[in-house]
Amino acid sequence: MTSVFSAEGKNIPCTVIEAGPCVVTQIKTVEKDGYAAVQIAYDEKKEKHTSSSLLGHFKKAGTTPMRKLVEIKSFDKEFNLGDVITLDIFEDDDWVDVTGISKGKGFQGVVKRHGFGGVGGQTHGQHNRQRKPGSLGASSYPSRVFKGKRLPGQAGGEQVKVLNLRILKKIPENNLLLVKGSIPGAKGSYLIIEN
Repeated sequence: MTSVFSAEGKNIPCTVIEAGPCVVTQIKTVEKDGYAAVQIAYDEKKEKHTSSSLLGHFKKAGTTPMRKLVEIKSFDKEFNLGDVITLDIFEDDDWVDVTGISKGKGFQGVVKRHGFGGVGGQTHGQHNRQRKPGSLGASSYPSRVFKGKRLPGQAGGEQVKVLNLRILKKIPENNLLLVKGSIPGAKGSYLIIEN
């Protein structure tokens, strides 16, 4: 993340995203596959780290092996096999949705994981229960904890979609997008950006 100044002199927090170029590696059709989609690939990798079946898949598209393959169902434009998708599909001041895998936080308690307020205050003889969940349910009936009860456990590391982020600036020569606000994921992680 960084920040830029607007024309009015306001300091706007933003995220710099390297977006593309992506290569169209497969066109899915309703007749052949049962649904319509475009498969795109990003981030080149060495041939020795690619399976032979994927090597053939990339050769058919006329491209080098790539790390990330994603299917996109909603494209306004028609694409052909081997086409390169660049930042030209976005405009300045467009609104986009960004999907990514959030940072993993390990095993966490209910206060951090679910936003619980903790039990009571810090007084009334209490000394070791401030960040605990409190009662888990009735003791006599149904004599069990209901499924879906919000409890401590693994936090983060799941798919998150942030809606309606504004594109502040495009830098096409470096394939960079400046998007207002923050996005999910660690530095260097993969994202899906949709109009």
